[in-house]
Amino acid sequence: MSRSAAIEQAQAYLDDGRFEADLARLVAIPTESQVPEGLPHCARYLDEAMVPAFAAMGFETRIFPNPVEGCGPVLLATRMEDPNLPTILGYGHGDVIRGLEGSWTEGEGPWRLARVGERLYGRGTADNKAQHWMNMVALRTVLEAQGTLGFNAKFLIETGEEAGSRGLRQIIEAEREAFAADVMIASDGPRVRADRPTMSLGARGAVNFDLVCDLRPGGHHSGNWGGALADPAVILACALAAIVDRNGKILVPEWRPAALTPETRELLRDVVLEAGSDGPTPDPDWGEPGLSPAENIYAWNAFVVLAMTAGLPEKPVNAVAPSARTHCQLRYIAGTEEAEILPALRRHLDAAGFGMVEVSAPPGSNAGGFAASRTESDDPWARFVAAALTRAAGEAPAIIPQTGGSICNDLFTDVLGIPAIWIPHSYAGCSQHAPNEHILLPVCREALGLMTALYWEIGEGAP
Repeated sequence: MSRSAAIEQAQAYLDDGRFEADLARLVAIPTESQVPEGLPHCARYLDEAMVPAFAAMGFETRIFPNPVEGCGPVLLATRMEDPNLPTILGYGHGDVIRGLEGSWTEGEGPWRLARVGERLYGRGTADNKAQHWMNMVALRTVLEAQGTLGFNAKFLIETGEEAGSRGLRQIIEAEREAFAADVMIASDGPRVRADRPTMSLGARGAVNFDLVCDLRPGGHHSGNWGGALADPAVILACALAAIVDRNGKILVPEWRPAALTPETRELLRDVVLEAGSDGPTPDPDWGEPGLSPAENIYAWNAFVVLAMTAGLPEKPVNAVAPSARTHCQLRYIAGTEEAEILPALRRHLDAAGFGMVEVSAPPGSNAGGFAASRTESDDPWARFVAAALTRAAGEAPAIIPQTGGSICNDLFTDVLGIPAIWIPHSYAGCSQHAPNEHILLPVCREALGLMTALYWEIGEGAP
């Protein structure tokens, strides 16, 4: 079978309905990793869906219990054809964010795959079940066409990415030889545009923290005490204004990256963010002045207020609140000194006169985060993958330095010491992490062809 015939075979799998039927079975497993009742289903996903699929392709499988209590297991599937061939490590996560039953207005809820036009609705369609399943199908297609891959393949499926990938680092560090590879190639996150193939070379990091202004034990009548008692909500709002200005420009000096390099500017020169007809559009004057929306997301740091409370918002009373709290996040690019993020904020607030505002770790699972890391665009594997995608798509992919979101990219670049390359199969308007999560069938069809072509070319000769 030829390369073009293999691509047609992979896309026929979608055209005749098999992709939709298989994805429905994956979506039906409610693998919510952020709630205890989801953990047994995370184990089921590996045992009942992943292990048989990899075994049918001649992979040996191992399941690693998570060393962190309350976190899901990790699967490693391995197919070694020749120790002299390169080894490609794949990645996916079978866990999903909370289903949010009752909040869906499209489809049939989180656990029933539903087709509406060119969209497939269901929790995990975009993030990340469909994405790693398409890569597995592409591997299977090359195997069926040739009998061999022409390279060694390993595939890691974790079940705790939505809870911060807790425990995965310990597993990989304890089993470095088992996970060793020459490159990591995987799919997660959105394309820059639904109709443009995209390649990402890393991921921004994320640090979550709370700012708390707690001034007194209880509230006091706003008529009798308003104007005489300091208002913690006002103080906290002013502290936020010392961190970021009214247009989103970061004011903490240590949080501001170095100026963009000419290479980065060239990569992002023609990248335009598009989320589809019902998605958001970038606000042109938000973020770092002089940077495009794409440069702000893929090559700069971003400060976001995720939640803010003072008093009882659902039932206000006439009282000066005793305290105020805001839950914040810094998304940061590789090169930002992670250990200095919160100490720098503390110094900045003190210098601005906000010593009464506490910087604290958020409660529970909100304290999780990822480190930033990336592979440089001149890496031989990056060049090879970009060239293969260009040949398959007929146009050069958008290449971004790191995704806007965060994922465990540093485990591959820093712990395993290998390049990490992401080829996303979703788009920015997919309602990821929200009700009505979905994927686009035309993107899936193209992705099946792209990944089949890429694996085919790796088998013919890679770095």
